[in-house]
Amino acid sequence: MLALRERLKASFAERDERLTLMPLLMKALALAVSEFPLLNCRFDADAEAIHYQPGCHIGMAVDSQSGLLVPNVKHVETLSLRQVAAEVERLTRAAREGRVAPADLKGGTISISNIGALGGTYAMPIINAPEVAIVALGRVQRLPRFDAEGRVVARSIMTVTWSGDHRVLDGGTMARFCNRWKGYLEAPESMLAELR
Repeated sequence: MLALRERLKASFAERDERLTLMPLLMKALALAVSEFPLLNCRFDADAEAIHYQPGCHIGMAVDSQSGLLVPNVKHVETLSLRQVAAEVERLTRAAREGRVAPADLKGGTISISNIGALGGTYAMPIINAPEVAIVALGRVQRLPRFDAEGRVVARSIMTVTWSGDHRVLDGGTMARFCNRWKGYLEAPESMLAELR
């Protein structure tokens, strides 16, 4: 994913657009959610009902002057990477300037907290109810790892931690979902077979 971003950055810059990791993470997340829709549902405790959501509206935690805000990019599953990048940029700027629209804060179905932007590596993210899952992204670090031949090589590693509502999700579902998402991030070309 990091190499793909580097290859795409010039194309985005030619149009005065900015490509961060967040749009790539969101597109991969939306694809994984389509295979595991339970992570994109809402739990109604009063009715003891699970409501599957028709769209993937990914919230992103933004550290603003007035505190933490979680605007969401609507229908990530239907947007191009350029459209997701533009929405991420717009919502981040609006949240930091304290002028995010109420409609941008409503309707989220799953959230991402990027603690790596603040230098963090691990966190226990708090679910943004009535959503049932949230992920915290640590900063990308170059760390030593063993390759297939047992040699030590430098690898870019990002730690992610998930929180899920156990009334709806179990560990096996979370692990399978996370593995699918991880697969898209490690081999982003695999997303091409799934994009609509």
